[in-house]
Amino acid sequence: MNQVNCPVCGKKCVKSGKTKAGSQRWLCKVCKTSLTHKIDNDAKELLLFLDWLFGKESQVSMPGEGRTFRRKTARFWEIWPMPPKVEESKNVLFLDGIYLGRKACILICCDEKYVLGWYLCRYEHAGAWIALMKRIAEPAMVVSDGGAGFAKALKKIWPNAQHQRCVFHVFCQVKRYTTSRPNTMAGIELYSLAKDLMKVKSRKEAEKWVDRFLEWVQKYQKFLSEMTIDEYGNKRPTHERLLKAERSIYKLIRENTLFTYLDEKLNAEFAAPSTNNRIEGGINSRLREMLRNHRGLSIERRIKAVYWWCYMHSPEPLSSSEILKIMPTDKSIAVIYQRMNEKHRLEKNLSIWGDAIVWSDLHNMDKTFNDWD
Repeated sequence: MNQVNCPVCGKKCVKSGKTKAGSQRWLCKVCKTSLTHKIDNDAKELLLFLDWLFGKESQVSMPGEGRTFRRKTARFWEIWPMPPKVEESKNVLFLDGIYLGRKACILICCDEKYVLGWYLCRYEHAGAWIALMKRIAEPAMVVSDGGAGFAKALKKIWPNAQHQRCVFHVFCQVKRYTTSRPNTMAGIELYSLAKDLMKVKSRKEAEKWVDRFLEWVQKYQKFLSEMTIDEYGNKRPTHERLLKAERSIYKLIRENTLFTYLDEKLNAEFAAPSTNNRIEGGINSRLREMLRNHRGLSIERRIKAVYWWCYMHSPEPLSSSEILKIMPTDKSIAVIYQRMNEKHRLEKNLSIWGDAIVWSDLHNMDKTFNDWD
């Protein structure tokens, strides 16, 4: 039996008869408060919903083929679990985006243990990254895969944070241009260089790798400058994909984001990582697994499923009862948007018809006619 405590003084209550409806009445002997205790079934049903969402069980295998479950948990799909505001600075943060559809991307930020923030956008761009990052305290180091607009957002929101481009993603980018079986000797050597990039463990090895890359550029400079005339009579680089791979590496070397993990000052305080495997293998892979286990969800429910997973893996998630009280819903968000639209409509009308009384409109400025005033 659950223990009932007094809501006024917090002391233990005892049974004190029943109400006319047959409910158990409780009495606090200290402050003489009488009350009835109701079991919070909503919180229990929310836990049931989350157990199903994070598990592998299908609704068909549930009692009643899932009809009872869907009826009890349908309202939880209307909740939007929102990220907390992180004011404690971290050593390392990992940022990445996961696409759930053609125009649905969720940007995620995490540390070594928890998910710290998430943001829904149509695609990766500077404005979306800024919206995600401004709620999180600036860290000492950031690891990312080089998403569009991230560098601009980092410079604006976290200007003092050191940026490390994930070396595994750099290798994957080169591999995408050269393929794993290049047809040219230049492609074979560049692909080998990209594989050796992940083996660099010291500053000396990093300098040797950069020298090898520059030697490769000089060796195949004439080869890479070859041009081809296409069917429309326009000149195009013959080895355009190799040129893109070369320029992508050049850019990282010029920005000093390729070997940030070897910085001595950073390593004196913590072990600086070279990849964002924490978010790729620890979060994104589990999110994809969850979505595979529940195939057939609409795009909106896939988004909310990711929101639920991220929130429940944040540093200090609220209890089930508090979540139901605090978190916004589709209805509450619709009300906010309606108010914003009304305000925008009013401001637009004011700008059309005038937002203040103009003195010259109500008073005659011609001194030769003085019938007014």
